[in-house]
Parts: sequence; structure tokens; C-alpha cells
Amino acid sequence: MVTVGLALHADAMLYETAIAAEVFGVDRSDLSADGTWYSLVVATPDGSPAPWLGGAPAVRYHALTEVDLVVVPSTNHLDAVPDPTLTHALRAAYDRGARIASLCTGAFVVAAAGLLDGREAATHWMHVAELERLYPGVRARADVLYVDDGQLLTSAGKTAALDLCLHLVRSDFGSAAANGLARRLVVAAQRPGGQAQFIAAPVSPTGSDRLGVALDWARERLDQPLTVSDLAREAGLGVRQLARRVSAETGMTPLRWLHRERVQRAQELLERTDASVEQVAGRCGLGTATTLRRHFVRTVGVSPTVYRAAFRG
Repeated sequence: MVTVGLALHADAMLYETAIAAEVFGVDRSDLSADGTWYSLVVATPDGSPAPWLGGAPAVRYHALTEVDLVVVPSTNHLDAVPDPTLTHALRAAYDRGARIASLCTGAFVVAAAGLLDGREAATHWMHVAELERLYPGVRARADVLYVDDGQLLTSAGKTAALDLCLHLVRSDFGSAAANGLARRLVVAAQRPGGQAQFIAAPVSPTGSDRLGVALDWARERLDQPLTVSDLAREAGLGVRQLARRVSAETGMTPLRWLHRERVQRAQELLERTDASVEQVAGRCGLGTATTLRRHFVRTVGVSPTVYRAAFRG
């Protein structure tokens, strides 16, 4: 079980706070391979409960040093000085080894604690200049959805906060759990953190869109040889038209999208089946174990064997 502390500061905004409560405060242990999930507490200055957040237990800020993950929602007042009790608790939690994740302008609160000095950080593109003005030590990014810097994670505005939360679920409980949660929330399963904040169209096109139909068609046939030309034909587009559409809607080339879908399928098979790495490679369309390992390490950062041990051990 992963313990999460939601730092409900005085200027916390409703949307991002609700996203964190939805992802980490609702028991979805049926999605994880080991039957565990997150345990959420809400941290407030005096330990007062927040009934509108689903009745999660309330604690004082100093208790944030006892959780595995601290989530800091966005703030309305960017230049306000956060409660020093909160910033002290954030530093203490970080020093103890907890991950700190800020949603949208929550980065201003984390920066006030001195934790983002010398680091890259994401926030809403409208407020990047202000973040760097107030906290010159921060290298703010306007061109990404989120930044994962190990212990410190920051997201861009609004829906990018959900992208970061799903990224955390994927890191903690695996791809199958994150994809299952995304399906329940009816959102895209994964938008890479490096994708631009400026999105021309939805990441998951609707079923009435021929491109959306083509991408679903490909997902159902990942075990078969598929080419960019096959995708273009199913979408009723030329290869160049397809490349422009897929790039605008997913932030990647058609071939990279196909590789990512194959790796995600491999993650689910490694988590949920006893198939060998060679068998997984065949079932996700990557041919051989060697090819699977190459793409898997490039995308996930570890080998298929290490990944399986982490999520099934």
C-alpha cells in the first residue's frame, strides 16, 4: 500500500484537488496485481477534516513526513507566502525520502519550500515566467505536460495534472492498473510527459473519427505485422496526412505511437501472465525477445525481466 498525503493549503483550487482525491482517495485495489492501492490522508493546518473530499482522514501538516507521496494541488495566489508549517513539512517529507508531486501551480508552493532550486519543473504555460521571476533557481518548462525528476514531480495545468497522477499509478502499480483506471475515468491511458502543452485535438479521437477507428483497429491487432501504410489505409488518409494528424493528436509519429502501444501491451502481459519474454514479444508484435528488450528499455527504462519482478514480486 502506498500512503498519500494531500496538502490542502489555504488557496488550493478545486479541480486539481478533486483529481488527486479521485485517483488516490478511491479504493481501486481490484486494479492492482497484489490487491493493494493508495491510502489517502488530507493534511490541513489544524487537522480539520474536509468532508467534501470523500471523508478521507485529516491530519496536521507535520504528519506529511509519515507518507510515501505528498500531492500539492494548485494555488490561486501565485505570490502568496505559503504557510511556513507546510513548507517545513514538505522539506522534512522530502528529506525522509517521500516523493513530492505538484499539480499545475502547486509548483509555486513546492518552490517556496526550496525544493525546486536548480531543477526543471512544469507548471501551466501561462505562469512559467512568473514562477521563474519569483523563484529564479527554478528552470520552468512551458513545453511539457509533466516532469518526473525522481523524488520531485511537477505537472502543467488542469488535465495535465491527471496525466501526472496516472503516471504515478503506472509507476506504483503497473501499466495494467493505470490503463484500467484511465478506462474508468474515460481518459487517455497515457500522454507522455514530454508532450507539448498545446494540444490541437483530443489525444484519443472519438469513435466517429476514422483516425480513432484506425487506432482502435491497430490496438486489436498488435500481435500482427502492422505498418504506417496500414494505419493510413484504415484511416482513409495518405501517409503524410496520417503523420500530421497523429502528431497533432498524440504528440508523436505514427511509428512511435505503434511502438508505444506494443510496449504497453507487453507491460500488461508481463504483469498479468506467466508468458515468457519471447512469448510476450510475439503477442505484442515485437517479434523477438531481443527486439522487445530494446524497445522496452528505451521506453520504460528497465528490462522486461526487471519490470516483471517489480510488479509481480
